[in-house]
Amino acid sequence: MKRQQLLHDWLKSLYPDQPFTLAPASADASFRRYFRATFNDHTLVAMDAPTEHENCHPFITVAQLFAKAGVHVPTIIAKNLEQGFLLLSDLGNTTYLQALNSDNPKALYGDACNALVKIQLASQENVLPLYDETLLMREMRLFPEWYIGQHLKLTLTDKQTTTLENIFQRIVQNNLAQPRVYVHRDYHSRNLMVSSPNPGILDFQDAVYGPITYDVASLFKDAYISWREADVLDWIIRYWESARKAGLPVHEDFGAFYRDYEWMGVQRHLKVLGIFARLYHRDGKDGYLKDLPVVMSYLRRACERYNDLKPLLHLLDELEPNKPEVGYTF
Repeated sequence: MKRQQLLHDWLKSLYPDQPFTLAPASADASFRRYFRATFNDHTLVAMDAPTEHENCHPFITVAQLFAKAGVHVPTIIAKNLEQGFLLLSDLGNTTYLQALNSDNPKALYGDACNALVKIQLASQENVLPLYDETLLMREMRLFPEWYIGQHLKLTLTDKQTTTLENIFQRIVQNNLAQPRVYVHRDYHSRNLMVSSPNPGILDFQDAVYGPITYDVASLFKDAYISWREADVLDWIIRYWESARKAGLPVHEDFGAFYRDYEWMGVQRHLKVLGIFARLYHRDGKDGYLKDLPVVMSYLRRACERYNDLKPLLHLLDELEPNKPEVGYTF
C-alpha cells in the first residue's frame, strides 16, 4: 500500500486540479504492477516498477525504438525514475487473449505479424543487448534447476545431465545461426492489446537483438492459448511471405524457416517451463501452473518431429512417463 500511496501522491502532483481514481490494471510475472488512473474525460496507466527490483530505462529505450518503427506502444507522458514510476497512455483493457475466438484469429494475428515485421525492419546492431549464447543457455538451464529439480523433485543422473547439455548445445547452435533482428521476447496474447491502431504492444522492456524466429514462436506457440497446427501453419506462412516481401532475412526455403521456428520454440519452451515453475516454488505465484501442460505439449510435439531432438523426448519420457496429450483451445 505504501507504493500505491506514493504513486497516488506523484500523480496528484502532476494533476493537482483534476480528480482521479486509481485501480489495479494488471500485474506481470516480474515485480512490475500497473494501475489505471481514471480522470473525468480520459484514462492513463501508471507503471510501478520498484527500483530495488526493476529498471525503467530499458522500457523507455525500447518504447522509443518501437514507436519509431511505426508500431503502437504506450506514449510516456511523465516519469519519476527515482521512485520507479512511469505514466503512460492507455492502450485499453482488452488483450488478445481475452478477444481471440474461433472467428477472428486470422485478422488479429495478421495485425500482430504486420507489426512484428515493422519492428524487425527497424533493427540495428549494437542498440539492444545481444541474445547471445550465454543468455540462451542461462534461460534453458532454468528447466533442470526449477522444473526438474524443484517442481518434479528429481535429480538427473550423470548420463541424463550429459544428454541435456548436448541437446542445449544443438539448440543454441541453431538459434545463433539464424539472422538477427529486434526481439520483443514476450510477443504473445497477454502482451498484445486490441486497439487502434492494432495491436497495442506492451511488456517489451526485455527486448534484445537475436534470432528472427523468436517472436514468431512466442506468438504461435503461446502458453496461454493454442490452435490447430494446420491453422498455425497457415498464419506462419503468411508471416514468412510478408517478411520476404519486406526484405527481411528469413530463409528462402519455408521448410528451413519452419525448422528454425520449431527449434527456437524448443529453447523458449524449456525456459518457460523453468520460469513458470520458479514463479510458483520461489515466488508463490500459482497462476502459471495451469499453463505448464500446454508448454510441455509444444515441447514434446517439436521433439517428435526432429531426430536430433529425440534424445530430449526420451529424457522427458523418463522424467514424466505417460504424459497425456493436451488439446487445443480452439
